[in-house]
Amino acid sequence: MSFRQVLVPIAAIVIFGLFWEFLVWVNDWPNFVMASPSDLPPAYARYWELFIVMGWQTLWRTVVGLILAIIFGVLLGMVMGFSKLMRDALYPLLVGFNAIPKATLVPIIALLFVGQHNFNTVMIAFLISFFPIAVSVSIGLSTLEPEYRDILRSLGASKTTIFWKIALPKTLPEFFGALKVAVTLAFIGTNLMEIVSPHGRGLGALFDSGKTNSDYPLMFAVLIALALMGILLYYVVVALEKTFAGWAERSPSY
Repeated sequence: MSFRQVLVPIAAIVIFGLFWEFLVWVNDWPNFVMASPSDLPPAYARYWELFIVMGWQTLWRTVVGLILAIIFGVLLGMVMGFSKLMRDALYPLLVGFNAIPKATLVPIIALLFVGQHNFNTVMIAFLISFFPIAVSVSIGLSTLEPEYRDILRSLGASKTTIFWKIALPKTLPEFFGALKVAVTLAFIGTNLMEIVSPHGRGLGALFDSGKTNSDYPLMFAVLIALALMGILLYYVVVALEKTFAGWAERSPSY
């Protein structure tokens, strides 16, 4: 990673923080209306143990849900990508399911699996994040040029060989693009369960505690912590993309 790739995101975050601080100052908002960045360090210092414990609870459940979404999304995308019949049958169901607000699924999941807090949270993270992965893999495989398949088949290649040598590498750019979206969606799912169906775990529960006690700096500190965790996972995906699909990256021309 180049120096510019590190410096530019950091500079953007600093500029955003300065603009946020200026906006609060110029409007003279008290911290019970809008906390400013300068209000956040005391909140982190006061509740740092809770941030570590609950941040870890949110992170591992998000990652597990995301891993399940990757496995299921890739398999479903392969089924739809290689079969037009399955693609026509499953696309309407997937679109209809994805159109349902996931907040409405939280109480349903909570009632179905009463007391299974970790399972419920992982399930919502999974349900909200597998859709873009499945669609991207399906599109990547379904748009594979038939000439490649015909040539490899004429050379005696099996369907498995065609998938590993041609179809899978071609799908990787679309897959990682969808995975970047799925990372943020998984965090949304985790926190939906933690807030809508509170069970005292995760950063969502800490946010809810701040709301109950009118501790607005704590609420905003939780939001920033979630944003930073999302950014961290995003750059993990970027690193994986450079490793496995770096060949697809094109240098912009100016």
